[in-house]
Amino acid sequence: MGEYPILMGRTVLLYIILLSIFRLMGKREIGELSLLDLIVSLMIAEMAVIAIETTNDPILHSVIPMVLLMVIQYTLALLSLKSKKIREIIDGKPTVIINRGKIDEHAMRKQRYNLDDLMMQLREKNVKNLADVEFAILESSGELSVLAKSQNQQSETNDYTIDLPLILDGEIQAEHLNQINKSEFWLRSEIKKLGHADMKKISYCSYHHGKLHVDIKDEKR
Repeated sequence: MGEYPILMGRTVLLYIILLSIFRLMGKREIGELSLLDLIVSLMIAEMAVIAIETTNDPILHSVIPMVLLMVIQYTLALLSLKSKKIREIIDGKPTVIINRGKIDEHAMRKQRYNLDDLMMQLREKNVKNLADVEFAILESSGELSVLAKSQNQQSETNDYTIDLPLILDGEIQAEHLNQINKSEFWLRSEIKKLGHADMKKISYCSYHHGKLHVDIKDEKR
């Protein structure tokens, strides 16, 4: 068999393998990829290119590492669904950069994020004046979420206007409780008032405009 038919055959085969691998890894937009997702995707793509170009090397030498990377990534994705700590290790967690109109320099230093980065991403959000920003959150994907003051004025009761999760996967988020000036005792009392005795059964709980929103794990509608 000639060189070109072999090259074409390897290209088609690797295209099918790559398509299958990325389908199994799940549907996520490019902007939503975590650092680990991006690294694994680049490594798999690079292996595919090498496998196409080196026609004298058995194709399994490239396919086996590609499949192994896919299995590792798929396993980590399953573990991250069950454990918030593993999810934070893999994907990181959002960081509040601007809190109630005030820049949090400590949070910026922790993320190695400077004012030039902040201003550039604010311009990308069509925000011309830093004073117009009530909250800016650096997401784990690197995207900056911005809430303008005109859209998020605090109510007369001085309620926190950003939808912060107070419970995630049954775990209380003490940092977010501190940001809204509430205690764990207050949260547990309010949760019990809503008829939820077991915190571990709560998938998500947030506080917005003086009300708690509670979502129960595997609750049937």
